Amino acid sequence: MAGYIAAWHPVPVPPPAACFARQVVAAAGPQGRDRAKNLLWAAGRLADYGIGLGLEPVPEVLHPSVTGRFAAHAPGLTGVSRRTLRTSLRFLARAVVPQLRPADVPLPRERAKAPYSPAETGGYLALADAQPTAARRMRAAGLVCLGAGAGLIRAGLRAVRGTGICCRSGGVIVQVRGARPRVVPVLARYHDILLAPAEFAGQRLVTGGTGPDRHNVTTPLITALAGGTGLPKLDTSRLRATWLAEVARLPGLAAFMHAAGITCSQRPGGITATPGPGGEAEAVALPGACSR
Repeated sequence: MAGYIAAWHPVPVPPPAACFARQVVAAAGPQGRDRAKNLLWAAGRLADYGIGLGLEPVPEVLHPSVTGRFAAHAPGLTGVSRRTLRTSLRFLARAVVPQLRPADVPLPRERAKAPYSPAETGGYLALADAQPTAARRMRAAGLVCLGAGAGLIRAGLRAVRGTGICCRSGGVIVQVRGARPRVVPVLARYHDILLAPAEFAGQRLVTGGTGPDRHNVTTPLITALAGGTGLPKLDTSRLRATWLAEVARLPGLAAFMHAAGITCSQRPGGITATPGPGGEAEAVALPGACSR
């Protein structure tokens, strides 16, 4: 391996850049000729780029600010090449000049919240139906249905007015206002329950309050639905997770991702961006969202 690294000198790389590449790659001690070749090429390209900017070809050129600028702005590189070169240069920096690139502090990764079971959502609806006043019953039922039946949380949940819920395109839809306006189909099991709070609210907000910008509007409703025996604490994020899990299960999304070998959640976004988001009728046609 040492002989291969010492003899490396491709024509496109000038001698000072090639010397720098041999120096830092030998110090890194890569395992395997293919790995060494990739690292040599990355270091040579970086040194060639740095020399053009007036930098000396020394190990300190592996500083994150230099490698980051090279990966982002070096001319003549494809997107794949930029990512590959950046990964190789980060490896060299950690091995050769670790003092310039301290180890990343591991950050916690949030996982999707567990959905509620049908029995649990039924329990919350039963608690909503047991509230002492008609207004509280309607608002509590609207909260559960908009969360578990339409997947709404935070500002989108607070901004729904009764007139934004209607029967259309073969189902019940919710018109979401705000930063991401859209039409959301409601799961069929919540149709009749949600239509009652919508009619009760009319032009007013379904979950109560005088304006959608008010915070903590849903807190009293959540508190009122927290007294059920055997029920976990009500969480609007878990209500949304319940809707997401149900909608993903119905068209077989989990089976599709498993069959395609997709584990990263960003890839489905790239796949669905090509055909477009579809229209209201297509959304309502989802299994479980059509009126029975």
